[in-house]
Amino acid sequence: MAVPEYPHPFIHEVTLTRGQRIRGLILGSILYPLRITLATLVFLIIWPLARLRLAGLSAEERSRPVTGWRHWLLHRPVCLLSRASFFSLGFLWVRVKGRRADLKEAPVLVVAPHSSFLDMLVFCQTELSTVVSRSENASLPVIGALLEFNQAVLVSRKDPESRKKAVAQVMERLTSDGYWPQMLMFPEGTTTNGRSLIKFKPGAFLAGVPVQPVLLHYPNKLDTVRWTYKGTTWMAAMWHTASQLYSNMTVEFLPVYKPSQQEKDDPNLYADNVQKLMAKALGIPATDYVMEGRVPVRNVGGLSLPVDSPAREMLSGLHKKGLGAHELAVVLDRMIDRCQSEAEGSRASVEELTSILGLKEKQAAVHVCRLYSKDETVDLRQVYVSVSAITGFTTFKSLLHTAFNLFDRQGRGSLSAEELSGLMGALLGFPQHNTAALYAEASSQGPLTEENLLGVLTTHPTYEKVLSEYLRPDEAGSWLPVPPLANGKPVNNNKVPHNGNGSLHDKKFE
Repeated sequence: MAVPEYPHPFIHEVTLTRGQRIRGLILGSILYPLRITLATLVFLIIWPLARLRLAGLSAEERSRPVTGWRHWLLHRPVCLLSRASFFSLGFLWVRVKGRRADLKEAPVLVVAPHSSFLDMLVFCQTELSTVVSRSENASLPVIGALLEFNQAVLVSRKDPESRKKAVAQVMERLTSDGYWPQMLMFPEGTTTNGRSLIKFKPGAFLAGVPVQPVLLHYPNKLDTVRWTYKGTTWMAAMWHTASQLYSNMTVEFLPVYKPSQQEKDDPNLYADNVQKLMAKALGIPATDYVMEGRVPVRNVGGLSLPVDSPAREMLSGLHKKGLGAHELAVVLDRMIDRCQSEAEGSRASVEELTSILGLKEKQAAVHVCRLYSKDETVDLRQVYVSVSAITGFTTFKSLLHTAFNLFDRQGRGSLSAEELSGLMGALLGFPQHNTAALYAEASSQGPLTEENLLGVLTTHPTYEKVLSEYLRPDEAGSWLPVPPLANGKPVNNNKVPHNGNGSLHDKKFE
């Protein structure tokens, strides 16, 4: 695959020298238990105070901002205790740059980059601004009480109705003209290593009101706070951070950003422009990376490209199990036979996949299932097409013909919009939910036929680039020797010739 245009934002490892490791072990054995104990004691004090704020109020009263003694008596103590919890973890000082805008100037603060749960320290500098949080967090000890105290907007990501209700609540609060307190949001929606800003979600920008960008800096010699998709775990991040004598944080308030009418009409444009402004201030790239279903992807032309290709990870794992090119060709033959079997269908369990892969134990098959789905079953069409695409065993034209027939179950010679999403999901190894633009382009002259789809994928600049770069075999797959020759030309097990350099794609698609 081509070298990524930007640094991978979802991997962070704390790299220690021998001296730092020894120092960390010595200090950590003393500081870590002491600091965790102190933080726990502070949280135990906060817990009942946070619950007291809404105690005895009806559902209707809870739906309005808290005022009166419940606000002036409890708000400041909880804010100070929250700061004390971070103080106990080693954040002795927090430097503030710029001026925080008041509620009327900017109803919402947008904070980036989002690095870990330790970013919550920013709430102490913003007087515990209200937030949006997952509804599952409401059941957590202490955290649930603090969310209740905060009168946070709770949303279940699995429930469409909950998402709609949350959007309505956010819109109401941001346009309340000072009735509700200032809100704070992390528009990236997940944590990164801070080397780039990933694409901002539009939630903070839906109301079209001014926002104040807020930058978080951790100017420490050792970068210990970050917790990402891969790399240092949150427990390791906590250990390394608590093992330092102290940790620094800088909160930088940028000038309020007032949207143009065009940005008010297009929240995505508004979000993108604020992202670029904040990235420029940080001196890092603004990227199109996002997290979809807990998988990091890049959005290109409406297509979601996994940052870590499932097909490449699968091939790497099978190689470690001793499977070479010939064994892989046999595996692919078994898969296509199963996919074309009307009796069995294309969905396979872990046990069935273990047999298809020719393995003795099923752990590798479990791993493959997890790469492609959320349970222990997998659609073999997705595995077959995505793996075949990067092996170089066949031409793209031939592979597309096979994939087209796999998803054109009715034999109509054309695909529906839903079937196209399935085909592209198989080709790229990840579900595709935004293929409307591709469908419109490929069906502009009539039904979406194989020929029309091939033409768009191989001539449209965006899709051609996606396929030629994302699906190009690279050194990671160089362990695969060129398949046997037939009449002097490399072929796959199905006797389909491919280009002589062993690559799925040449400069011109076949």
